[in-house]
Amino acid sequence: MRRLLTLLALGLSTLSAAEPRALPRNIVFILADDLGYGELGCYGQEKIKTPNIDRLAAEGTRFTQHYSGAPVCAPARCVLLTGKHLGHAEIRGNRQAKVSFPEFKEGQHPIACETVTLAQTLRKAGFVTGAMGKWGLGPVGSSGDPNLQGFDLFFGYNCQAEAHSYYPSHLWRNATQVPLNEKPIPGHGTQPKGEVSMEKWTGKVHASTVIVEEAVQFIEKNKGKPFFLYLPLTEPHAALQPPIAAVDAYPKEWDPIPYRGENG
Repeated sequence: MRRLLTLLALGLSTLSAAEPRALPRNIVFILADDLGYGELGCYGQEKIKTPNIDRLAAEGTRFTQHYSGAPVCAPARCVLLTGKHLGHAEIRGNRQAKVSFPEFKEGQHPIACETVTLAQTLRKAGFVTGAMGKWGLGPVGSSGDPNLQGFDLFFGYNCQAEAHSYYPSHLWRNATQVPLNEKPIPGHGTQPKGEVSMEKWTGKVHASTVIVEEAVQFIEKNKGKPFFLYLPLTEPHAALQPPIAAVDAYPKEWDPIPYRGENG
């Protein structure tokens, strides 16, 4: 993951600052994976449709010097949630947890129990905390478990490697595996030869759909109280497995032949 774009949407509640006991504003932090600022309409890009992000930019604030703390997944997430400079952060690469902890079959090296995260700080301040998307900071049951790092609810990919497919076998809701696709579609493999049918690379349930649904439910359930929603979405990180409806929204002449990564 070479580039990250963070979109901070503050103030979803409409309480007046003049009220004597107004609740704190709600916070939704959207972390888009491998999305360059030049790929958004609000920064001048004209081919890819990004209407919702453009609306956030038009009605809010655009951050023009809001950089990722690291060039790859797990360290960038560690820096974001701990506030530490990468030189002081404990996660500096995408090392798998099983290298040091063979009892874990999936997930990355965990952050330590004593680590203080943004979610822990906000929960102490009275916020309900949720994370939906890609975690990458420790397996379920480890010291880096999202529930042990300040999140009341986690839903999504615990393991970054699993997130290389948008049609995985499962996601996680806290410590419970949620089955998704009986036949998961691999995100990486040999380049297909000849004519390629998109249906062959399409599974039953697209992970991003259920992740966003879970996020909306979290907002609806907690809209009457302060909440912090961390949305580390996988899009547009590889694999290239968009829902067919999303592909059909673009001119078919864009790609008359399969793109194999050979022409830039």
